[in-house]
Amino acid sequence: MNSRDLRAELDVLTTEGFRPELAEIDLLPTLDLARLMNGEDAGVPGAVAAQLPRIAAVVDAIAERMGRGGRLVYAGAGTAGRLGVLDASECPPTFNTGSGQVVGVIAGGPAAMVTSVEGAEDSRELAEADLAALSLTPDDTVVGVSASGRTPYAVGALAYARARGALTVALACNAGSALAAAAEHRIEVVVGPELLTGSTRLKAGTAQKLVLNMISTITMIRLGKTFGNLMVDVRASNEKLRARSRRIVALATGADESDVEAALAAGDGEVKNAILVLLAGADGPTAARLLEESGGHLRAALAAANG
Repeated sequence: MNSRDLRAELDVLTTEGFRPELAEIDLLPTLDLARLMNGEDAGVPGAVAAQLPRIAAVVDAIAERMGRGGRLVYAGAGTAGRLGVLDASECPPTFNTGSGQVVGVIAGGPAAMVTSVEGAEDSRELAEADLAALSLTPDDTVVGVSASGRTPYAVGALAYARARGALTVALACNAGSALAAAAEHRIEVVVGPELLTGSTRLKAGTAQKLVLNMISTITMIRLGKTFGNLMVDVRASNEKLRARSRRIVALATGADESDVEAALAAGDGEVKNAILVLLAGADGPTAARLLEESGGHLRAALAAANG
């Protein structure tokens, strides 16, 4: 696409809209600028709310596939790609997801997390190569993330994934996008023109972060990785997380510190096992067996133990 065609395409995108009323914001006092920006951000949750039924349908579809061993893959460029990588990287410590269970791929590879990789976002072929390395299956889900909804890397990722039978989801901030046309499920959070014209790391980036939070968090709730609002699958990989594990067991059971420590020791340090030890009176091996038989769902394991 030549520069004239690209400019014409950008001119019609809501996310690229120019707002004449903001043309002199650089003359405002700093506090007024902060208030203006805060007011802009306040409208983002409402735009997300309009897409909640679509988000819920996406979560249910992803959870069904992940329950069969499928993976959740985010694909994007620039800010959108970085947000996907961020969300994926936070799943192992938060939910004890397995290696490669939630994956973020970004145009230009890991280097693009901290610097611009010129031309990478314009390559559908690069997206195909990145996804080909994952050997996609029909149980996998690929979420293409692009504020504009036109980024060739994200569109190419969805087209490649859909051709291989994977579930495809578009997350964009413009209506009627090419990204949405390439996907089975479409989430288009229209937040309007940015405070700084075309700077989609602002409202669009915030909207994408909110939706990605929902997709991963609620999917993990559906997969049994929480107990109420407690992160019972947390991976205790450092002292802060070990302290959090002890606190979660105490909150779930009401047990005192010494009993919590003993239960965690009996359960090989696993929070779910320790809760079963305390609430069901199970020993460590029995707790592990009950959880395996329940597919990791703590409530089901408790019901089986007390049934």
